[in-house]
Amino acid sequence: MSDQRIGFIGTGVMGKSMVARLRHNGYPVTVCNRSIEKAEATAEATGAVCAGSIADTVRDADVVITIVGYPSDVEQVMLGEGGVFESARPGTIVIDMTTSSPALAKKLYAQGEKAGLKLLDAPVSGGDVGAKEGTLSIMVGGDEDSFERCLPLFKAMGKNIVYMGPAGSGQHTKAANQIAVAGATVAMTEAIVYAEKTGLDPSTMLRAIGAGAAGSWQITNMAPRVLSGDHDPGFFIKHFIKDMHIVEEEMAHRGTVLPMLRTVLQLYEDMAEDGDEDLGTQALVRLYRGKKGTRSEAH
Repeated sequence: MSDQRIGFIGTGVMGKSMVARLRHNGYPVTVCNRSIEKAEATAEATGAVCAGSIADTVRDADVVITIVGYPSDVEQVMLGEGGVFESARPGTIVIDMTTSSPALAKKLYAQGEKAGLKLLDAPVSGGDVGAKEGTLSIMVGGDEDSFERCLPLFKAMGKNIVYMGPAGSGQHTKAANQIAVAGATVAMTEAIVYAEKTGLDPSTMLRAIGAGAAGSWQITNMAPRVLSGDHDPGFFIKHFIKDMHIVEEEMAHRGTVLPMLRTVLQLYEDMAEDGDEDLGTQALVRLYRGKKGTRSEAH
């Protein structure tokens, strides 16, 4: 049993499995969520304690972890009335594992310093499968001594844990990750659509190319979901759209355009307009196959 007490805020698709990994590794965890039912379900499944408020979650915590939806949610959880900054004890390490804005990460770090809190930005990659299996990639920004103190905790949730540098560096790394994921997801989808259109068996095609230069995490982990018709969210389309907007904002400040990312963002925004924003990113194939005709034929 670890003597580090964890306050965990956000028990959605990722958070509930991350709590389970922490509990499996002996950490005492108190959880809360905007939807109390989700927090209660996570507590019941993992043996964590369910709290009714952020204040009750963080008051006695040595480390606070947040993984919520959007930068605005992060800001509210941290700085709102009864939030983390108001309720956590000085000396607490606060780890935001949401994919959020690098600028916000820097702002929270600076304000945390004034409040006696140590902020780390530590977004993750690996989806719901990585969260369940404890194999997430975790990219961390903030003070290196805080990172070192939390390394055993990170190892309970992930396998590839990299300290990236000062505050905001974790979020910048996740932005780069999402750029690469955007391209790999579209490439996987178009390969499947090509196979379908030319009479190949998509599963056999993927087996043939997956071990070669075309191999990717998306082909190994997400393509089987596509072929089975599983469009449930390991990562929500709406959150991927948010991530790509963050990348575009960062690039706009630097006078740079990323054409591939802009194209992928438009594809997913088309899906959101069709009401598909709560599906997983692998559901992109629906747009190509077309609920109202076949996109690949229309273009």
